[in-house]
Amino acid sequence: MTAPSRRTLLLGAAAVPVVASLAVGEAASAESSSSKPTVVLVHGAFADASGWNWTIRKLHASGYRAVAVANPLRALASDTEYVKAVLASITGPVVLVGHSYGGAVITNAAAGNPNVKALVYIAAFAPEEGESAFDLSEGGILPEVVDAVEVPVPGGGTNVELSIRAGEFRRAFIDEVTSAEARAMAAMQRPVTLTALGSPSGPPAWKTIPSWYAVFGGDQAIPAASQRSMAERAGSTVSEYAGASHAYFVTRPGLVFDLVRAADRATRD
Repeated sequence: MTAPSRRTLLLGAAAVPVVASLAVGEAASAESSSSKPTVVLVHGAFADASGWNWTIRKLHASGYRAVAVANPLRALASDTEYVKAVLASITGPVVLVGHSYGGAVITNAAAGNPNVKALVYIAAFAPEEGESAFDLSEGGILPEVVDAVEVPVPGGGTNVELSIRAGEFRRAFIDEVTSAEARAMAAMQRPVTLTALGSPSGPPAWKTIPSWYAVFGGDQAIPAASQRSMAERAGSTVSEYAGASHAYFVTRPGLVFDLVRAADRATRD
C-alpha cells in the first residue's frame, strides 16, 4: 500500500469519520483474520476516534479486525464501563490500545477480562491504583494552554470541560503538522472533563496483562520522564521515539501497527 502523504493523513485523521468495523478491510492479506485478535483502539482527551484512521487501514490490510471506541471523556469510571461494554461484545482475543487519557481507561477496562491478551500504550497514562491523569502529567504544559468552560451534566449540576486553545494546539498536541493543520484539528477536538482527568484509577490491568509502550520523547502534554517511569513500573516492552510530540502516531500510523503486531505475536496461545 502506498504510504499516504502528511496532508492525506491529517485529512483522514481530523476530518473523515472512522467507522469502527469488525469486518476485515478490502485490502486484507491472505492470512485468515480468524487467527488474529480484534484490535480495540481508545483515543484520549482533545481527540476522537478518527485519529486512528490510517492505523485501522494498516490493520485491515494485514487481516486484523479493528474497533475504534468513541471514548466519552466524561469520567474515568463511566468511560471505563463504556469500554468494558465494547469489550464484552467481542468474541475472541483482544489487543487493547490506548493513547493519552485512553491509557487510563484501558488500564481499568481490561482488569479481570481474560480475552484481553495485551495492552498497548501510546504516550499514555498507565496509572497505579489511586493515581489520576493529573498526578501523572505533572510537569507538562497542559495547565497553561487549556480553557475551562462550565457545562451542565445529566440529572443536574455542572462539570468543567477543558479544551486546548487553538493557538497552542500544535505545541501541546501534535508538532508534526503545519500550523493550519493544527488549527483545523483544534477546531474539531473533543473536550475532556476535570472529573475524567482527576479521578483516581482502580486496580491496574498491567499487573496481570503484558504491555507494550511507545514513549514520545518530545511530548509536551505527558512528560517523557513520566512515560518512561510508567512503562518501567508496568514492565512494558518499550519503544522510544526521540522528539515525537504527544499525537505523533497520527502522522506515523505504522508505529501503532508495529506494536500491535509485536504484542499479538508475543501473546499467541
